[in-house]
Amino acid sequence: MYTQVPAPLGGSLGWSALVSALPLIVLFVLLGVFRVRAWLASLIALALSIIGAIAVYGMPAGPAFDSALEGAAFGLFPALWIVLNSLWIYQMTKVSGHFDVLRRTFAKISDDQRVQGVIIAFSFGALLEALAGFGAPVAICSVMLVAVGLKPLKAATVALIANTAPVAYGAVALPVITLAKVTGLPLDDLASMTGRQVPILALIVPLVLVIVLDGRRGLRQAWPAAIVCGVSFAVVQYLMANFGPVQLTDIAASLVSAAAVLVLLRFWKPKPADAPDRAPGDRGTEPVPTGPVSGGGAVTTAATTAVRERTVVDSRADQARSFAPYATIIVLFSVAAIPAVAAALASTTKTFSWPGLHVVTSAGKPLSLVSYKFDWLADSGTVLFIAGIVSAFLLKVPLRDAVRAYGQTIVQLRTAGLTVMAVLALAYVMNMSGQTATLGLFLAGAGGLFALLSPLLGWFGTAVTGSDTSSNSLFGALQVAAAHGAQLQPVLMAAANSSGGVLGKMISPQNLAIGASAVGLAGKEGLLFRRVLAASAVFVPLMCVLVYLQSTPMLSWMVP
Repeated sequence: MYTQVPAPLGGSLGWSALVSALPLIVLFVLLGVFRVRAWLASLIALALSIIGAIAVYGMPAGPAFDSALEGAAFGLFPALWIVLNSLWIYQMTKVSGHFDVLRRTFAKISDDQRVQGVIIAFSFGALLEALAGFGAPVAICSVMLVAVGLKPLKAATVALIANTAPVAYGAVALPVITLAKVTGLPLDDLASMTGRQVPILALIVPLVLVIVLDGRRGLRQAWPAAIVCGVSFAVVQYLMANFGPVQLTDIAASLVSAAAVLVLLRFWKPKPADAPDRAPGDRGTEPVPTGPVSGGGAVTTAATTAVRERTVVDSRADQARSFAPYATIIVLFSVAAIPAVAAALASTTKTFSWPGLHVVTSAGKPLSLVSYKFDWLADSGTVLFIAGIVSAFLLKVPLRDAVRAYGQTIVQLRTAGLTVMAVLALAYVMNMSGQTATLGLFLAGAGGLFALLSPLLGWFGTAVTGSDTSSNSLFGALQVAAAHGAQLQPVLMAAANSSGGVLGKMISPQNLAIGASAVGLAGKEGLLFRRVLAASAVFVPLMCVLVYLQSTPMLSWMVP
């Protein structure tokens, strides 16, 4: 039995926190400064966390390595299982030619890449996040943006930045539901409080996207589309989070935001821009992949794409069929969310204690992470796998081609998969050994100023694990304990963990690996990291200030 020690280094919480943070500091420095490949940087950070667990925290070597194995297993299932089947569906649309139909359909909505970027990355990406999450929106939206003419690096950057506001209610509201379970706070209160924080991001993110796509010119010329998209999404997200079924929050918000932009385009068109995929100051340093982009699609220039769109006319049946896979996903997830069906699926879940792991907290309480849940039928990845089978039938993809597409997807994800497994192994070692708890307690020692730092815990957790759900599992209870100690509102601090967590997803190594791999830039994760770091540096202080003001009389009326 291993008992966690919060301050193992001479009883000093500060020095212990510094040692605990070392693997993460090394990870981000290797990625952002030295441009080390994400899988290698993750393995180095994992090794440092294991050394710290054994040498500093006194964790036996056996449990330390068993923790890493459980984390890697979680990275394999469910995280990679979800992404694999999401990309498989995309590969089949590519094989059948219906992805080109879908691309032309989006292109005909507007021939402006800035508007296309907002609709695809933000609205359509939010729908994918609502249904699946776990990297699927980044993977699919990145390749769609490349298909409409964006350079691969810019496409992945836009997809990662867009994947923020919907994350708290992604995967059918799993992050907020998990937060309620680990904190014991009412789900309705947590959903409402989160719904009074993340919609602020939804107002800003589309504007940031048009700036990334075309600099200040993009903001001047395409701001109406960004404003309409952001406002409509934020309003519906707030209403659904506070008054509607929380599971449908992002589904409703994404559909309404897309519809609002379509209505706007009937009355307004942006001024044409020359090559809007290159912003002012962009010297054209983006690397062009030497191989195929996500399953064989070559990088297409905006001009060539535009010419092709004017010469191809797709039938309504083909257009409907191109959307069929995503309609299938919506239907299957909606059915799976029905209480009776969800209960039946959950009955097949197998939960067991991970072999060799017997860990308790410093208070003597068993650590919940020692239990591994294998929900082979109820998992989102399995739903996506079934959706893939149905999609193969609807798209008329031969069985041999569907199987070949699955194999190609596995090959495509090999380096991203190693990164995901390594980073989650790192997260589990840090959490099991007590390194994560040490960092959390160090931040919680800020007293009343903890409200200012609270979102940083969620940001940190998601940056490491790549999942807002995992971040809420790691720090949700700690946020509540710190709130009681600092005489702050527990609901506010718990929600801040989830709201801050959504901003860590764009810089998490596994999502960087997924985005880079999807557009054929595997190994360029460090370059992608530097592109999205600026956006994260803007959003995180904004969320910290918002939460702090909500803890004061100035905005305390926003707390339910």
